[in-house]
Amino acid sequence: MADQMIEYELGDVDLLSGETLRSAVLVAKSWGRLSAERDNVIVLPTYYTGTHEGYAPLVGPGNVFDTDRYFVVSPNLFGNGESTSPSNAVDANSGPRFPQVDVYDNVLCQHRLLTENLDVTNIQLVAGWSMGAIQAFHWAVAFPDLVQRILPWCGSARCSPHNQVFLAGVEAAPRADPIYADGHYDVPPEVGLKAFGRVYCGWAYSQAFFRDALWRKLGFETLDDLLSFWEADHLEWDANDLLAKLRSWHTADVGKWCQSGGGYEQALSSIRAQAIVMPSRTDLYFPPEDSVVEVEHIPNAELRIIESAWGHCAGGPGRDAGAMVQLHSAVKELLAH
Repeated sequence: MADQMIEYELGDVDLLSGETLRSAVLVAKSWGRLSAERDNVIVLPTYYTGTHEGYAPLVGPGNVFDTDRYFVVSPNLFGNGESTSPSNAVDANSGPRFPQVDVYDNVLCQHRLLTENLDVTNIQLVAGWSMGAIQAFHWAVAFPDLVQRILPWCGSARCSPHNQVFLAGVEAAPRADPIYADGHYDVPPEVGLKAFGRVYCGWAYSQAFFRDALWRKLGFETLDDLLSFWEADHLEWDANDLLAKLRSWHTADVGKWCQSGGGYEQALSSIRAQAIVMPSRTDLYFPPEDSVVEVEHIPNAELRIIESAWGHCAGGPGRDAGAMVQLHSAVKELLAH
């Protein structure tokens, strides 16, 4: 099985919110070959404002996620424009009619893709950046017999109150654009999308990144050049898609898997997978202090902080070379056990 795109038709999906996602399709990219035992699998769930292609710098022969040994699958989040999203859903769910899709729902549907469509029997590793990390924690809680290891980097097992405040701030930007019209727009709300990008930029990096003008390493001559890039990047996204994914992020909490009501701590304590949890030292909305709490509750977990001045973007695939070296070392060590 060579590299391929997968489009798995899920039918109507009943959601945690009580709503239904009609005619849902989960789109994924795979690299490498699935073993005869169907047990050499690495899962890389996508992150906010990213698709499966975002992980490409880390996937390949001899790379961080080595396709000489592993079959790597990257399932796309609902709402990211690849899998079913406000911009491509059937009329009943299109645009502002898109239902509330939880990270819980995403992981259940990804499990269907892996087990029903690909007949996977064992997952060696679930890893991911940012919202990908959030999903990695969910996978470990939901499917302890299937998932052997997790490596969430620059993410968390639930959306913290401070993280929710950050998200509320960026969400307000497109909503303040009159063109957005509560999601009923005919043309893109460009003023709101540009504002979204500018606000987000200030949170994505650290104070040291800006103090030391590290944006120059990205090829920008001035700080405003960097801000303009973030504006242009967000103009590439559908506004309803952005906010659909944001709502999934905002409501994320692994405690939802605990039917007994034990919540977040009980969910983490139930994880049997071996874990290396890797926050960035300078992440402004997934700080290492939150990861310390998570690792204290996970039986077989190690905290390994990424030393970088790049803030949350330290974990961006291929962005900060030093951070990627640290990530590669952790992946190799985890998979060696």
